[in-house]
Amino acid sequence: MHIKCFACDALARVAYFCAAHSRFMVDVELLSFGLHVTPKKLRRHLQERIDAVKSDEYDTIILTYGLCGKATAGLAARAVPIVIPRAHDCITLFLGSRERYQREFEAQPGTYWYTKDYIERGSNSGVSLSIGADMSGDRQAQYEEFVEKYGKDNADYLMEAMGTWQQHYQRAAFIDMGIGDSAAVESQAQAEANRRGWTFDRLNGDLRLMQRLFDGDWRNDMLILQPGEALEMTADERIVCGVRPL
Repeated sequence: MHIKCFACDALARVAYFCAAHSRFMVDVELLSFGLHVTPKKLRRHLQERIDAVKSDEYDTIILTYGLCGKATAGLAARAVPIVIPRAHDCITLFLGSRERYQREFEAQPGTYWYTKDYIERGSNSGVSLSIGADMSGDRQAQYEEFVEKYGKDNADYLMEAMGTWQQHYQRAAFIDMGIGDSAAVESQAQAEANRRGWTFDRLNGDLRLMQRLFDGDWRNDMLILQPGEALEMTADERIVCGVRPL
């Protein structure tokens, strides 16, 4: 089987690692984490890349995304099926399961998450949103409005000055995926937590869910969109489902 993978570059090392260990041939294409700033732009960009995939070249598309602020809601499979994890965001992919993420969320809902690729690539692109940051609803809409009116740097400053992040978050958590030396970026995450007055935790990541995605083990925790189906958010434990437009 020949697989095309569209991966957020916040998961760059993980995606390449899992592709290298897959029993299938996987071509990985990275998309900038900065696209998360405006979910509609991320959805549009993903759909354009999906539409360009030809059925005579690839058997399946896999996405290393969750709902990601509803950015993937509405994505449609065209010529080939699409497989996407049943996850609200990529923290589930880093932690290895929805169950573990749920335990972390229940214990520490106000957590600002960091990983090696997020810190390195986010710093290079100027993105200061956390992976998995709860910027949904009114906060997300306000942030996008600030970006459009004043630019991203000013929007980040305004959101921080208004106390949005400090009021919502109490902990910074660094997820070590065990790929490469993370000491320097972990120290950077801890320094940022100290600056904001948050507690700091280091967690070991888990590659099992991501490796299953790349290995074609799509039972239970994955949604398979057949050609002609579109991704829709659900209000139950499935998180996402496939529907055919009327």
